[in-house]
Order: sequence, then structure tokens, then C-alpha cells
Amino acid sequence: MSAPPIASREAALRIALAARTLDGLDVRALVGALSDKYDLPLTESKLASITVEDLRSILAGGHAEENCVVGVSNEALKDAVRFLWGENVTNSELPVIESYVDGDMPGSIRVAIANNKGENLDGHFGSCERFLIYQLSASAIKLIAIRSALDADAAEDKNKARAEVIADCDLVFIQSIGGPAAAKVVRAGVHPLKKPKGGAASEILGELQAALSSPPPWLARVMGVQPSSLSRFAEALDGEDA
Repeated sequence: MSAPPIASREAALRIALAARTLDGLDVRALVGALSDKYDLPLTESKLASITVEDLRSILAGGHAEENCVVGVSNEALKDAVRFLWGENVTNSELPVIESYVDGDMPGSIRVAIANNKGENLDGHFGSCERFLIYQLSASAIKLIAIRSALDADAAEDKNKARAEVIADCDLVFIQSIGGPAAAKVVRAGVHPLKKPKGGAASEILGELQAALSSPPPWLARVMGVQPSSLSRFAEALDGEDA
């Protein structure tokens, strides 16, 4: 059985809204036009890379080089592209990304959550649709990115490619992960944490946040700080040195 042309529910919603903006263009026609330019399946990250000129060329088809008039206004094209990017999508299952610049949250760590729907940990490492990326400090939690994991599935080494998607993270929460995949995640510098029952991302991150002020040894290593359980010994040594 062939794979579906659209990778996720979110991608399908974006395409449907874009088609409606383009003077009610048939969704199947838009999927077909996009499929002529992009390898299937159509993923959220592929849609997010489309520009207005890309869409104009896609809709013009074989006449694109002749500057064919698409038949819709430039503003409609812009609105359609915004929908493809995921902006202003009504009924989107995905949470809103917050503004963040590296250095905004000193002492914070970056956490990935395997996700399929809503703002939940509900995915297995090798099959989740995306990773929600959070910046976490003792005082704040920010969703800073949403990254499709499905593009990595076309790679020769799918597990390595998925690990590279989250290589800038310190931790990744997943419902399950196989041994070979876990080894590649660790090799990418990310600490995998299994939580088989999953749950709301806010609850899982809240539990982790509570541990930041007095981290156990494994978390202290991730944070690059001294484990709280060893602090009293360090204080004693400092006293002897004095």
C-alpha cells in the first residue's frame, strides 16, 4: 500500500485552508500541483518552505516560464502561503510558538517532546509526526519551535536523521525508543527520557522544572552544574582548603 500524499493532519488542514483562499481551488488539485514540485509525503516543514513565488510558479504549471497569470491576486497568494506556513490557522491542533532569542533565558535547558496531536507527549521516537521544542528555566517555560520529524524518514538512516532534528536539545521525552535509536540520540548529545504513559507537555515540563533548583546527578550533568546531593561535600572541601 502506497504512503498517503499528506504526512499529517496539520499539513492537510494547512493545504485545505490555502486551497480555499485560492478562489476555492480544489484541494486535490493543489495537492497534485504541490506533489509535482516536492517529494511526497507533503510535510509541515516542506509547506513552511514555500514562498509566494514558489506558489505562483506551482500554480502556473508548465507555463511558469512564460509568466503565466495564475488567476488569483497577489494578496490571495500571500494569504495562501501564510496558511501553508501554519500562520493564523483556525482549529490547528498545534500550540503557538513563543518569541525566543538565544540567551534570553540564562541557565535554561532545551527539551524536545515527541508529539502527534495537541500539546502532548504522545509519540514514539521512530514514528512521531513532530517534536515540540521548549526552552526551560527555573522560572519560565517557552515553546520555541515545532519541528517535523517526518522529513527524516526518507533518510537512509532514519533514526540518525531524527536524532539530528533535535541535536540542539539537552533532553528528549518519548513514550518509547528502541536501543539502536537511543544510542544515536545519545551520540547526538541528547539525553532520552522514556515516559510510556505520556501526558500533557505542561505537566511533564512542570515536573522537570521543579527539579532544576535541586537537580539529581543525571540532570545536573545535563545542566552542567554540580549535583545538589554533592554540594555538602563540596562545601566541606572548601572549608578544609580555607
